[in-house]
Amino acid sequence: MKRDPARNESRGGTARNDLAQAGAGTSSAVAAGELPAGMVDEIDGFIGFIELERGLSRHTVSAYESDLRQCARFIARRGVCRWTDVAPARLSDWIYSLSEQEFAVSSLARKLTALRTFARYLVRERRCAADFTELLTGPKLVRRIPGTLTVGEVERLLAAPVGGDAHAMRDRAILEFFYSSGLRVSELAGLTLQQVDLDHGFVRVFGKGGKERVVPVGTRACAALLGYVNAARRHFVKPRTGSQLFLSERGTAISRKMLWVLIKKYAKRAGIEKPVKPHLLRHSFATHLLSGGADLRAIQEMLGHASIATTQIYTAVTPDRRLAEHARYHPRNRVR
Repeated sequence: MKRDPARNESRGGTARNDLAQAGAGTSSAVAAGELPAGMVDEIDGFIGFIELERGLSRHTVSAYESDLRQCARFIARRGVCRWTDVAPARLSDWIYSLSEQEFAVSSLARKLTALRTFARYLVRERRCAADFTELLTGPKLVRRIPGTLTVGEVERLLAAPVGGDAHAMRDRAILEFFYSSGLRVSELAGLTLQQVDLDHGFVRVFGKGGKERVVPVGTRACAALLGYVNAARRHFVKPRTGSQLFLSERGTAISRKMLWVLIKKYAKRAGIEKPVKPHLLRHSFATHLLSGGADLRAIQEMLGHASIATTQIYTAVTPDRRLAEHARYHPRNRVR
């Protein structure tokens, strides 16, 4: 995102003048981390709305709340005490200030989405007469091509937990299940026994926004999971343990952080040099299915993507498949 030097100087001067005019009381309160009560009340109402009525995930809710409070602090330091008084120029200043702090484009796009969703909420609730983000522009989001593991690397990773003890059986089941289903790490961590049907080979998942989907699970993953449930899970059970599928040492659901640690541990043991994160298994799941000839719409449903455009990024990872499809179906490539 480029800025004109003259515009930069003008913005800086405007901001300094606003700070000088804001008043010592407001400035010191905001510096201490306090926000005008009216701004906080509106944010709290919005957070309750997206959490209870929209059903957004707790991670999205937390991110949106953080983004809105960050924006509120910025404009409050410039003398704005109510959302009804926010001018688009102030919000542009905020976005530009974030870009100068070298925030990732994806982070800037999310912050802008949070602000736009919040503004529409205020208009709908008749707390603002107009959408103050209507003329606001942000960075163009360029999707990165996801990294993946090769089939050989995945096989080495899945074979890394060796032995027949409870920990090895649990970790082997986690890795097999992760790669076989392509779940998000939060979805895997929150699974319960009731969500898995090993007889028919599928898992019922509640993803983003509480949307339900059914995902197939392969035979090897089912076998590893059955061994864990029958022989190893009881070693982690404590008096207050519920129906969580994958358990920690404390008898509670295994955490996202612990899943991250386990995957990094076994990737190192498998001799995989590239950085391996939980989401890399999800990317590998989708890429390997697409390379094998799976339908893009079916992959979209299994991943739980709301839009096919999100799933299409994986077509950039599989150029060999596109070449094969072109050679197979284009009329000038067919051998008579």
